[in-house]
Amino acid sequence: MTLQVLHRVAELSDALDAERRAGRTVGLVPTMGALHAGHGSLISRAAAENDVVVVTVFVNPLQFGAGEDLDRYPRTLDADCVLAEAAGASYVLAPTVQEMYGDGSLTKVSVAGSMTEVLEGASRPGHFDGVATVVAKLFAMTGRCRAYFGEKDFQQLAVVRRMAADLSFPVEIVACETARDPDGLALSSRNAFLDGEERAAAPVLHQALEAGAALIQAGERDPRVVRERIAAVVAASPLFEVDYTAAVDPGTLEEPERLEGDVRLLLAARLRSGSARLIDNLGTRA
Repeated sequence: MTLQVLHRVAELSDALDAERRAGRTVGLVPTMGALHAGHGSLISRAAAENDVVVVTVFVNPLQFGAGEDLDRYPRTLDADCVLAEAAGASYVLAPTVQEMYGDGSLTKVSVAGSMTEVLEGASRPGHFDGVATVVAKLFAMTGRCRAYFGEKDFQQLAVVRRMAADLSFPVEIVACETARDPDGLALSSRNAFLDGEERAAAPVLHQALEAGAALIQAGERDPRVVRERIAAVVAASPLFEVDYTAAVDPGTLEEPERLEGDVRLLLAARLRSGSARLIDNLGTRA
């Protein structure tokens, strides 16, 4: 199927309704564009598990706070469409802000509680309200489908899962492993902001998470000790400043008194140059 690039929400909804009437299943890959191999892996998996795949390309202003990089965020629709088609997409929806929100939306979707108040939520107030609102709109536009999200944005994945369940969307959330470069750096659109020296240093984030996981595998059960170890590895790099580190229950994102069972290690760090803020995470088991 030749890729169809749509800019109107109604066109997509009509097209997908017709696909389902014909008995075809739908996969959805929501993105903010600037697609890379990590997105490609999500699209390829969606194509393997569904008859048609829609990729949404929308830089959502509600996800960006004051002083964040909304204006700098790369917009590369032509290249995005080439990658999406090569990975197996059937449709790309690339709406304008006006198409998505009209003259302004009076309705916001918010997942209350600690899941959105810690980690990225503490560092970026309002961010997850923006995520939940736009993803809820995309689910409503798409209809019954499987939706594919990378574990790289693990807290976002947890919020979307809860929102979809709470609002009874007919959507199956599919989590996909983080795609990485050979040196361990998680693929991210923001990696494009790094200069050569910064890019060479950036794998320290994954190395720090691996050091935390190694501590747990060696028997450490105090989450404070684990997150301090992760922070120390990152802090050893002169280019990075730690924003947060965490060792949490992956279902609740809460730090337990003692690590048991599945554990998710998370961190965020800023480049001292101010060029980018990077996040990463790693699953392990105590």
